[in-house]
Amino acid sequence: MIPVFLLLAAAFSAPAAPAPTLLEIATGGKTGQGLTAPMQIVLLLTALTLLPAVVMSVTPFLRIVVVLHFLRQALGTQSTPSNQVLIGMALFLTILIMQPVAMEMYHKGWEPLEANRLSTAQAFDQGTQPLKTFLTRFAREKDIRLFVEVSKTPPPRSPADVDLRVLIPAYILSELKAGFQIGAVLFLPFLVIDLVVASVTLSIGMIQLPPVMISAPFKILLFVLVDGWSLVMSSLMKSFYV
Repeated sequence: MIPVFLLLAAAFSAPAAPAPTLLEIATGGKTGQGLTAPMQIVLLLTALTLLPAVVMSVTPFLRIVVVLHFLRQALGTQSTPSNQVLIGMALFLTILIMQPVAMEMYHKGWEPLEANRLSTAQAFDQGTQPLKTFLTRFAREKDIRLFVEVSKTPPPRSPADVDLRVLIPAYILSELKAGFQIGAVLFLPFLVIDLVVASVTLSIGMIQLPPVMISAPFKILLFVLVDGWSLVMSSLMKSFYV
């Protein structure tokens, strides 16, 4: 405790220095060399708030969670599996798929930056190349052309020249379409079961009994017999490795 009081006494007894301006606080002094530690912390916390949106939008998480939601609706099980289970499953599958891309980004961008072989801008360009390659594989040309026209940027000469601000929304639109297409295909066999059960119940005069109560066990039984979870997960995983 004594050294702390000594430091406080020395600080109060020292002559007052002129208050720094906001620009000096942000840039680390009058020399403007880099960012101060408080400003770096603020920028890091700001980036962390955007991290969930990035993980949900710029990874396979988007397609997987949309397909799983449609599957649950098609089965008619309401909240089983729960949202936590579906999100957890989608998150771990996303980590499995994106791990090679993340490692390549680390080796091409972060490692040279730590070794002072590249500047921050160069490290960002090198590190985002694997991500751009991944996004380009699944972004439709039609969606890329749409956002190139909206942003009024010059048309890229090659896929590697597409800017991230164009590529990311194009990828999101493409993944939404792919997820809804897969969800519609998943709905069809369960819709047939619902129609058959509804026709049978109406033909025998069971008007008061909701057809969903009878069709739900048949849909779950069919899904279990064909090993539906394994088929859906394997198809989703293979769709990102084609």
